[in-house]
Amino acid sequence: MVYDYLLKDITQDLSQKAIGTNKGLAKIGDELVNFVYSVAKSIYLTKSNSHNRAVLTSKKVGKKILATALKDANLKQFAKNRADAHDLADTVEAIIGYVWLSNQMQLEELIDFLVDNFSGNLNDRNEEIKQAQEVFAKLLIHVKPFLPENEL
Repeated sequence: MVYDYLLKDITQDLSQKAIGTNKGLAKIGDELVNFVYSVAKSIYLTKSNSHNRAVLTSKKVGKKILATALKDANLKQFAKNRADAHDLADTVEAIIGYVWLSNQMQLEELIDFLVDNFSGNLNDRNEEIKQAQEVFAKLLIHVKPFLPENEL
């Protein structure tokens, strides 16, 4: 199902800042980011589990992880000026929310993208943080063509 009608107000003034600073998109994206990350991590851990048991997990993605991913993906122009880590994380969430609502990527595609780009031991917290930063940076680079080029 397409939910692009929820973007009606944003598409009238479609710009990088309009997407990246939209609080509504950030709220939807927050839930979406945590959901797809939890499912992707569960899939990855299950596939790499030597005991052949399903590993189900729920994990919130921290603001520092998302802020670093945004910087690494070179997409800070979507954030408000003088943004702190919380603002940068909101920008990532808004971008992911926009990409999903505009039907550029489906839930399954977002999940599969994360799973396909994970590596290493996600049971080690330091390794998981590093992996999360890297996969979200890669995801942001991947979705960049779906985003407007104009900054204002």
